Amino acid sequence: MNHTYYAHTHGGSERRWEPLPEHLQLVSSLAREYAAPLGCAAEAELAGLLHDLGKYSDAFQKRLRGEASGVDHWSPGAVVALSRYQAQGIAAALSVAGHHTGLDQAHRTSLGELVRRCPSEGINEYLQRFAADGLELPEPPESTVYSGLCPATAASAMLDVRMLYSVLVDADYVATEAHFQGGPGGKILREPGPALRPEDALQGLLAHLRTLAEGADTSSAVHELKQALLAACLEAADSAQGLFTLTGPTGSGKTLAALAFALAHAVRHGLRRVVVVLPYLSIIEQTVAAFWRALDAVLGERADEYVLEDHSMAHPDTDGSEAGYHARLLAQNWDAPIVVTTTVQCLESLFASRPGRCRKLHRLARSVLVFDEAQTLPKELAVPTLATLSHLSARFGTTVVLATATQPAFAHLDGATRTLCASGWQPTEIAQESQRLFRLARRTRVDWSLANDPQDWNDIAEWIAEAPQSLCIVNLKRHAVDLTRLLQAWGVDGLSHLSTNMCPAHRAVALTEVRRRLDAGEPCRLVATQCVEAGVDVDFPLVLRAMAPLDSIAQAAGRCNRRGLQSVGMVRVFTPKTEGRMYPDRSYGQAADLTRELMAEFGPEGVDIDDPGAFTRYYTRLYDLAETGRTDHPIIKAICVQHFEEVASAYRVIDRAAINVLVPYDMEAYRRLDDEAHAVGLTGQWVRQARPHAIGMYPTADVTHLAPVFLPDRRETAKDWFVYCVPGHYDDLLGLAPDGSDDCFIA
Repeated sequence: MNHTYYAHTHGGSERRWEPLPEHLQLVSSLAREYAAPLGCAAEAELAGLLHDLGKYSDAFQKRLRGEASGVDHWSPGAVVALSRYQAQGIAAALSVAGHHTGLDQAHRTSLGELVRRCPSEGINEYLQRFAADGLELPEPPESTVYSGLCPATAASAMLDVRMLYSVLVDADYVATEAHFQGGPGGKILREPGPALRPEDALQGLLAHLRTLAEGADTSSAVHELKQALLAACLEAADSAQGLFTLTGPTGSGKTLAALAFALAHAVRHGLRRVVVVLPYLSIIEQTVAAFWRALDAVLGERADEYVLEDHSMAHPDTDGSEAGYHARLLAQNWDAPIVVTTTVQCLESLFASRPGRCRKLHRLARSVLVFDEAQTLPKELAVPTLATLSHLSARFGTTVVLATATQPAFAHLDGATRTLCASGWQPTEIAQESQRLFRLARRTRVDWSLANDPQDWNDIAEWIAEAPQSLCIVNLKRHAVDLTRLLQAWGVDGLSHLSTNMCPAHRAVALTEVRRRLDAGEPCRLVATQCVEAGVDVDFPLVLRAMAPLDSIAQAAGRCNRRGLQSVGMVRVFTPKTEGRMYPDRSYGQAADLTRELMAEFGPEGVDIDDPGAFTRYYTRLYDLAETGRTDHPIIKAICVQHFEEVASAYRVIDRAAINVLVPYDMEAYRRLDDEAHAVGLTGQWVRQARPHAIGMYPTADVTHLAPVFLPDRRETAKDWFVYCVPGHYDDLLGLAPDGSDDCFIA
């Protein structure tokens, strides 16, 4: 019998295969290191030692030699964790059992079920081989992260297991990678990411902010507003760790002020990293660029490793450089000082069950987690989201900040949150004088007089044409196209259009021209969808806004008199007279109707966008109306029985999955990328180059004119990348504008 047991092969010769005890020892050592900030180092070490116990089977060794297949090598270690350590081993057993296949349902993970999944050889024999290799199981951990199967703490218990699971799978990935990256001289562990150095980063940021203030073309009131918000952030940074809100008006410099809070807070508490979460890719790109400029003094040559951009389309491949390759590795497990990512990436990882998505979670411990544009968090998922974030803070030392100009009234959901997490949701406001800040920010007047009087598109077009510089925001792309075409037919000067039917490269060009015209005092009329409302820095004297949720109206007003250079800017709310649907979806329409109801009930004062109290009233009513937190919601039911797979399936920040479509905006780039797609297929480098020239669409049955992009092996096509085949359908002003149904477009 072969007395050398291996974990992994490496080429044909067994001389470079990895002995199993080496792998188990390295994984357990890394897991212990990664789990130290979580307070569960002993439990992680145990999981690391047991995770591949089943590789001591002769069946698995045959599998390495190509003589067998489909051998379960994870269940034996889970059986030992349960049988040897009882309740102290439940979290380790779940993690070990799922380190390849994903987390299972907690109460179904019983000794009998796991035994049935094991190979026929006895587990005692594996343990004997384990011991013969000089390995021994530790004493039971003094405590366990797992708090048990109790509905009142179900979200907390699931996060506890995910965090231990994250530690194990990351350690396993890194250790396995070290073996395959190694050579005859041994394993090569990846180089860790750079340290945060929060003191240096904070000083660099503050120096940058002083430079910005000195050169800013803004009013004294806007300058005072930004300084007041920054001072509030720096003062609050000395507070104990916990849950925070940051409520600041649009144009008050929240993004960099929140970063200042995070860095100063990291200095105060010795925290490891800052993770900034944003809803849209366009804002992420702007934010990463702003962070690079702000922290230029401390970045050195590793800028993309210090401020790491991570989302579904970031780091798909490298340009061949060592720095690019290393940044891609760091994105796999968020081993970077500052991470900028999407709401989808962050929140869906916190509720995931698969190893790849969960791998990064342990890096959130002893960190600052900032959700910018927090009003975009899905209200249908608010209660489980708040419960999980609350426990992340209470148990793992993560400070959580929700930053926005239109702060959701999540404290209203404290009671519902406590049904899943004992700590509930009671955050501290960073800007304690937010009312004063909003008074400083009062740069606009909202005219609600026509909100209930439907207006013909001709009337709306006349308002736009009469104002030399105006922005009109509508709720649907179809409305934006109709209005733009009407103004185009009238020959209105300085006309621009903005929607996500335009690819990012096209939108960037359009916005550059809009800003040039505004700064030069030239005619500038922009018709846009909601994509202009978050993170787009434009400053119009007049903003027209189709009736919408109150937070959207406030965001629209943030594009009016933004620099405070006029005495007052005008925001006019209207209702268009049109056939068909009025809003992108039912939830959006429900929120818009609530805005109308509050105005009818309380008058304009009840929907005052410069009064944080108006948003507390609005969100409180909205949550009650939407029955947020109802116990019969599928995700709440799945959480209460701790079914990891069902929770992961039910927790979706975006209901409908979109596809990416290369569009013919820049014909030179389009033809080159189309040729490469045919010749080579979908590669990471192709995706990175195509990204600025692509739009998102819904894969509805009536989508035509799309050619799928093949994978490099040519045997199948990519599920989410296509090429639009009719160049004539891409308009220089409107973006992709084919005739027929618009159901495929993201509204």
